[in-house]
Amino acid sequence: MSFLLWPFKKIYQLEQKIIDLLCIPFKFFNNNNHKNDGPIVLVDFESTNEVKNKVKKRFKYVIKNQDNKMLKGTFDAFSKVDVHSFLLSQGFEVYKIEEDKFANILGLAQVKSKIKLRPKTLAFFLTQLSTYIKSGITLVDSIKILSRQTKKSSERKLYQKIVYELNTGVSFSEAMIRQGDAFPKLLINMIKTAEMTGQLSSTLDDMADYYTSVDVTRKQIISALTYPTVIFFLALAVVTFMILYVVPQFEGIYTQANAKLPSITLFVLGVSAYMQENIIMIVLFLVATISLIVLSYHHIKPFRSFIQWFAMHLPVIRNVIIYNEVIMFTKTFASLINHDVFITDSLEILGKITNNEIYKKLINNSINDLSNGKELSLAFKNNWAFPDTAYEMLSTGERTGKMGEMMENVSKYYQEQQKTLVTQLKSLIEPVMIVILAILVGLIVLSIVIPMFDMYKQID
Repeated sequence: MSFLLWPFKKIYQLEQKIIDLLCIPFKFFNNNNHKNDGPIVLVDFESTNEVKNKVKKRFKYVIKNQDNKMLKGTFDAFSKVDVHSFLLSQGFEVYKIEEDKFANILGLAQVKSKIKLRPKTLAFFLTQLSTYIKSGITLVDSIKILSRQTKKSSERKLYQKIVYELNTGVSFSEAMIRQGDAFPKLLINMIKTAEMTGQLSSTLDDMADYYTSVDVTRKQIISALTYPTVIFFLALAVVTFMILYVVPQFEGIYTQANAKLPSITLFVLGVSAYMQENIIMIVLFLVATISLIVLSYHHIKPFRSFIQWFAMHLPVIRNVIIYNEVIMFTKTFASLINHDVFITDSLEILGKITNNEIYKKLINNSINDLSNGKELSLAFKNNWAFPDTAYEMLSTGERTGKMGEMMENVSKYYQEQQKTLVTQLKSLIEPVMIVILAILVGLIVLSIVIPMFDMYKQID
């Protein structure tokens, strides 16, 4: 049913965007009119005995904010009363609330948010939230403040939805779960643990530090790959331009002169002719191939495992990937252990949140070993995906009972190793890419120049 309604959902969303765009020129006049004419009758639900829906519905509303501007919007809730209460709690004057029937027919209220907070945003959110809570501000009021602070409408709506869920009586972790993939599974599990132990503020601080380090690691990898990627696409653009536009110009000259062409020239001319005749098919084939690879990677586990295994065996980037996985594993493991999560539970959480099938298998093997009375570290011993240094420190932590501390040390060690490795790779990859570009362009130029020399010799 939802599949059949998908086109209508898209049409509805497009319609709303068009309406919003068309209304922009009139916003100034509408705001002024509301200011001059005085307020219309405010909505009053004090005596309403409205029955709450079993599922959320989408409601449209008209409100006036603190700047006396009239605003329209939508909100997903179980009843009009809930929407009214929520808007009042935000400091708005409420003038109109009605059900968005078309959106509810399409079931848009049940569609989870597609927003996914980045590590940098998560770190800021958690840091600010911890600061407010430590200052004596309630969790709900703290998130309200954050919703007013953010300039991104998607984040503001997300925080408002969390406030609404909290006001319905659910826990913070449950409110986060209901936001789709906005929050990582690790964070949700850590918050759930903090709710049981009463260590919310300290957990927020620790997770803020965690996502700060994740962001730093991510930026290091991006920094290492940015320049080579630019060089690659530049080389691709230059080579494509020369083959499609430069080489054909000389083909006519050689044909008229009946020049004897060497093998390299014939090859380049053949590639040029084929690309000119089939450029559309080539582009479509590349798009289809890339799309197929991406879809297969996300939906076919054996294929994903193969790609990850292959990438982790490439000479240049092998250690970058392995170090990154070790950092994520050890740092996350340390955070879970330090917050009194049982080792078996910690491993199960790690197995669920990791996207690397190699490490997922390692973690599952370690869980099986523990259930059979064997050592946790046994699964990681002599494994190509887990460095010996990391294994020795894991084994030491297991023997001494200082697993959390040792895992933190492993994470810090490999963060430094990765930083050094990324710097070395940057200095290595850049000249290599330039040399490859020079060779490709040089071969094309040679294929053009060599027949010209032969023609000049014949003239002499």
